[in-house]
Amino acid sequence: MNHVEKTRAHLLYVVSGLLLSSTALALEIAPRQWSHLPLGVNFAGFGYAYTEADIGFDPVLQLENVQMEKHTWVGKYVRTFELLKTSARIDIAQGYQKARWYGLLAGLPAETEREGLSDTFVRFAVNLYGAPPLAGKEYRSYRSGKSIDTVVGLGLAVRLPTGNYLEEKLLNLGDNRFTFRPQLGFSHRRGNWSAELTAEAAFYTENDEFYGNNKLEQDPLVMAYGHLVYTLRPGLWLSASAGVDYGGQNTIDGVDSNDRKNNIGWKLSAAYPINSRLGLKLSYLVLQTQESTGSDSNSLLASLTYMW
Repeated sequence: MNHVEKTRAHLLYVVSGLLLSSTALALEIAPRQWSHLPLGVNFAGFGYAYTEADIGFDPVLQLENVQMEKHTWVGKYVRTFELLKTSARIDIAQGYQKARWYGLLAGLPAETEREGLSDTFVRFAVNLYGAPPLAGKEYRSYRSGKSIDTVVGLGLAVRLPTGNYLEEKLLNLGDNRFTFRPQLGFSHRRGNWSAELTAEAAFYTENDEFYGNNKLEQDPLVMAYGHLVYTLRPGLWLSASAGVDYGGQNTIDGVDSNDRKNNIGWKLSAAYPINSRLGLKLSYLVLQTQESTGSDSNSLLASLTYMW
């Protein structure tokens, strides 16, 4: 593998890890968000995720033993560019989902399904330290001469209310509101090992069409997650990730729902370079609530990413 091919494999490694993180899980455990990328590069990817979950609702809703099966197909595009003498990027992702919920409603068996678009995900990020805006030979020369580097970045992720939403239904694929998530990230690489830490908070606009024209408001949700990655060779790598979130309590028509979020999660991933422009990634994700309401879920994820 020549130097150019090694660089391409490294870039696929960076971006493929982000493709399936945009499936709108409450706790997103997404490695490689702050890696140094060259300017003017495009990435396009397609991913699939299968999720099973046990869901706990407030007893007042009379929903018991609720389980969910969800299929998610997601497409993503990433573009890098220079902004005010820093390296920057924009990510756009759109998912399509098919989900089934089943359990007991007022003691009787019940089942419902939804299918359609999920909310659109857009993220803008800029690396403030350790990732100069470089392209082509300059970038390759810079990367080849460094075995240790540290990157600090800022990001803003936005979830747009474009997904399938029925105001008369409690369970939906879309949220019918905006979510804004400012992020602070830190990444450190030393030889074949790299570590990454991200802290962020989610802020939600109101949903005034919640379950029969009620007004849903939600407190901010704070999140933190970390990743440890080992690279066997360019494009071939393994990672272990963990994360937590806390807060995000809902209020419906001014009444506190007592549904504070408190989740932990972990994720194992592996990536393989099919060639210098195409990469494959597989992941297994587990999320668990520490409260009486919320969900425990297991997800299998696979994605392909192409670079040009």
